[in-house]
Amino acid sequence: MLTWDRLQTLGGISDEPARLKRVFASPGMRTAAAQLFEWMRAARLTVTTDDWGNLFARTPHPDSMPLLVIGSHFDTVPGAGKYDGALGILAAIGALETLSQDEIKHLPFAVEIAAFSDEEGTRFHTTYLGSRAAAGGIEPADLARRDSSGTTLASLIPEKSRQPSPRYTKGKLLAYWEAHIEQGPVLEKLNLPLGIVTAIAGQTRAKIRFTGRAAHAGTCPMDMRHDALAGAAEFVLAAESLARETPDLVATVGCLDIAAPASNVVPAATDLTLDLRHPNDSTRSQSIATLQSTAESIAKKRGLTHAWETVQENSAVACDPAQSRILEAAVAANQKEVPRLSSGAGHDAVAMSKVAPVAMLFVRCRGGVSHHPDEYASPADVAACVETLAEGIRRLARQ
Repeated sequence: MLTWDRLQTLGGISDEPARLKRVFASPGMRTAAAQLFEWMRAARLTVTTDDWGNLFARTPHPDSMPLLVIGSHFDTVPGAGKYDGALGILAAIGALETLSQDEIKHLPFAVEIAAFSDEEGTRFHTTYLGSRAAAGGIEPADLARRDSSGTTLASLIPEKSRQPSPRYTKGKLLAYWEAHIEQGPVLEKLNLPLGIVTAIAGQTRAKIRFTGRAAHAGTCPMDMRHDALAGAAEFVLAAESLARETPDLVATVGCLDIAAPASNVVPAATDLTLDLRHPNDSTRSQSIATLQSTAESIAKKRGLTHAWETVQENSAVACDPAQSRILEAAVAANQKEVPRLSSGAGHDAVAMSKVAPVAMLFVRCRGGVSHHPDEYASPADVAACVETLAEGIRRLARQ
């Protein structure tokens, strides 16, 4: 199956030889973009790029026609699997290849595939850079962000494009569709290939620093220490406890960094990240306030100072009922039932919801595993996704 084979090829393009990793504006991303460009051109689409690393592949329709955008991202987390993000782009290409040239010619709208350059936020710790650039959501604070080597985001973008003119604006799009692996176990448990997404959870990302005082590990008594790592560790467990006690809340500390670490030195400063998500924005906001208060209490008790920076905040997004019904009917054409699921993961649909009605299709993944080399979607399920997107386009054309 061509789309599945392309997923394997794209999954072999990486910034590192031993694992899959593609981050914003990296050599691996440029190589992956070149490969996507080739496949898009082979599908008889007109392909353009922008200075933010995005690719856009459009059917041969006049610019004046209504526009359906189907897309996802092709960056990855470190140690990624082959299907997260990439599936949504390659399945969209496959769907247009499934339609005959006569079907495409007589569509009452244009179709554009958007391959976004950064959704994960791995390099600059802020998500949706690619789709936000396309939808007019880049902020001045984004440009000032630095990666681990000190490189600023602004230095990677030509000056003329640092505040990009949005490619997509509110009222100009019919819809934005995105296909994505579920990244969870529900579809596998139901023994069904596809499901419809009802909503995407809201998300807060923060950077937190605890600062204490370095001391000799052998000579500083325990009751006289100002151990920044111990304070950070207490916060990590407090965040985990709050999430376990609060239905549907998930909290993750994915990065923990000790300044000038040494085995015989009490840590003077520790940085950590917090990723907190909930489908209800009010609950998420209350949880953040609780954790900010907790961080303050921990610092005071241990004789530390702390700093809290909210890096990114996204509200929960409800998928559009009308567009979701179109995809649901397309799924139902070949599947006995169509489950509805919410998404705890963020997607480019969050950024695109600012400018268009959004709908999402979930694809079963083995074991619910994602962001890991064991991530897997079968050729049959990928084929079902491709056919469903093609059928969805046909059904939208008949509206």
